[in-house]
Amino acid sequence: MKKYIYLTLLITSACFAQNTTLYTIGDSTMANKKDPDRNPEHGWAQVLQPFFKANVIVENKALNGRSTKSFINEKRWDSVYKKLKKGDYVFIEFGHNDEKIEDSTRYTNPHTSYRYNLIRFVKDTREKGAIPVLLTSIARRNFNDKGVLIPTHGDYPLETRLVAQEYKVPFIDLEYYTELLEQSYGPEKSKQLHLHYKAGENSYYDKDKADDTHLSLKGATAIAQIVVNQIQLLKDPAIDKLKKEIK
Repeated sequence: MKKYIYLTLLITSACFAQNTTLYTIGDSTMANKKDPDRNPEHGWAQVLQPFFKANVIVENKALNGRSTKSFINEKRWDSVYKKLKKGDYVFIEFGHNDEKIEDSTRYTNPHTSYRYNLIRFVKDTREKGAIPVLLTSIARRNFNDKGVLIPTHGDYPLETRLVAQEYKVPFIDLEYYTELLEQSYGPEKSKQLHLHYKAGENSYYDKDKADDTHLSLKGATAIAQIVVNQIQLLKDPAIDKLKKEIK
């Protein structure tokens, strides 16, 4: 009889055990790309799942071309918010498209709209008992003729840092660590992290391709590894559960 009770308890526990979902929200530098077997472009969150054990499910909700403003206005955030449960994580990295000052559907002032959109993501996530993590925008490959990497994101990373500090949010300074990555490769070899092809060199592109913002599989994987390394270094106890699920 005891044996059957024990088996029942095991089955019941398994039924009620919940996976942790790690939601990623942001833009094309994170997003899943179509036809990944052929397409050389990858978002770093697209290759994040293999770094975690089976108990963590990466739900990559990042989308090409989105800013904090368009992500909210298109109800993309609402669709994530409705699914959030206690103990989930939301990794937040925007900025590239918030900078699009010629586009009223995407542009945000870094010190007002961008800041308050980040605060909304943080508050809404915590309201559900989930844990927000803020990340600065990844660096672009933007070397000058002296080999100096020039920043392109203006005050957007600064505001991300300030919101993280003010609201005590776990924070990964991805701009800084991707700057180090780009610099470690140097002006020429860093092309490997992005999308640089001559016409006909890759079957996916029929024309020359020189894209210093978006990522190759090599670049995406390197940045995913940076993110995982930084998770392991974070001192915030809210991240401890996630640390344990890293392979």
